[in-house]
Order: sequence, then structure tokens, then C-alpha cells
Amino acid sequence: MKWLLCCLLVSLFAGVSQASERLTIAAASDLRFALNDIVQRYQSEFPNADIQVIYGSSGKMTTQIMHGAPYDIFFSADIAFPQQLEAAGFTASTPEVYGIGRIVIWSARYQVENWTLQDLLNPDIRRIAIAQPTHAPYGMRAKEAMQSEGVWEQLAAKMVYGENIAQAAQMAQSGAADVAIIALALAKGSQLSGVGYGLIDAELHEPLTQGFVITKRAEKNALARHFAAYMQSCVARELMQHYGFVLSRHDVEVEMPCGD
Repeated sequence: MKWLLCCLLVSLFAGVSQASERLTIAAASDLRFALNDIVQRYQSEFPNADIQVIYGSSGKMTTQIMHGAPYDIFFSADIAFPQQLEAAGFTASTPEVYGIGRIVIWSARYQVENWTLQDLLNPDIRRIAIAQPTHAPYGMRAKEAMQSEGVWEQLAAKMVYGENIAQAAQMAQSGAADVAIIALALAKGSQLSGVGYGLIDAELHEPLTQGFVITKRAEKNALARHFAAYMQSCVARELMQHYGFVLSRHDVEVEMPCGD
């Protein structure tokens, strides 16, 4: 029944006339490939939609919204940030979970498919890139996983920090770092395809429960609400699963392909 409801939503969209509003989306960097694909599919169905997506760190974008940044929808790598905005009166909707993220070990230099965090202690690994834990949820979860595994203190001197998770991936891709701990969604992205990754045990860190919210600025923006609803469509959900996100309803993790 759930998949039928998803597909019925898509059919309802066909009868919705698009308003003239533009839509500016602020999104966590781990969504660069997944959300780009979703926006492209949306615009193929609704060609009049004018959508711009800006990627960055969730913490910094939260601060920007509080200081008046012109974002209409905010996709965060940690639902705590949209909830923080809601509590402060900066939202026009209730934060919704759009997926559970995962972190992986990734390298352009080493075959890391079977690596664990213990392998990072190898003296040949001199630089390890992660997103800045102070404002990037994926960086915080990487640090938590290393702390749980008991290797953080030993590895701290090797750490180099990206402004966001995409920048951490670029460090490893360029050779500025030997290894990076990045989002599974980025490891599955086209620019990193063909290189293996090692999935990190999700039990080693707090869940990467990711959520989005419509901002107060977009309270009367019909396109914002229409796109938010589209995130529950079969098309959007299947794309999210393709990039490795576990889908969630009401904070319960479920695998729910539209065809099942």
C-alpha cells in the first residue's frame, strides 16, 4: 500500500499548475549527486520550474538561514539543524526525514573495500580527510566512529579537514589525502565511480538521520511545497536508494522500493 500511495502522489502532481516562483535550495554536500538527479527529473516533468541548488555544510547553512540567507528549502545532513531552525521560528513546515546516510572509507590510491578503521593506523597512511566535525554532520559521525573504535587519539595528527564532505572527498581524489571518510552517497556518485569503498559499521556512530524543511521565507512559495511533496514520490525515493540512503518514515528505517 505504501508504494501505491507514493505512485498516486506522482499522478497528482501532473494536475498541479506551476506557479511563477523560483526555488533556491540549500543542501548538504553529500546530496550533490542524488539531489541533482532528483531536480533534473523534476524539471523534466515540470519544465517551467526554476530551481537553484547551493551545496555546503549543514551547520554553516543553518547559521546563514538564521541571518537571512535567501534559501527556500533546507536539506540537512542532520535533522537536528532543521529542528533547531523550527524551534527558533525560521521554518514554514515541520522537519521531515528524507533518509539515513552512511559513511565509508574511500581512497583513490588504495583498495579499501575490506578495510576497517584499524587499517588507518598503517604508517603508510599519512593524511586522512574528513569534513570539519564542528559544523559538518558527516565529519562528526566519522570522529564518533573512530572514537568508538578507539583509534581517534592515534589518528588525530593525520587528520586534514574539509569545509564539507564533498571537499573531504576532493582531498582524497586529488591526492592531498591518502584516504577520506566520506558519505556513501558521494562514493556512489559519478565522479568517484570505479573506485571501491569500505562501509563503516553504523553501530560505531550516532545515526545520520537527515531531514529537510521549508523555510519561513518560502511560506507562500507554492513551488517549494510542490517540490517538498515530490520528495515522497517513487522517482525521488528510488533515486535516494540508488545513492545508498536508507529511506525512513516517522523516524523508522525501512527499505521500501516502489515496486515491492
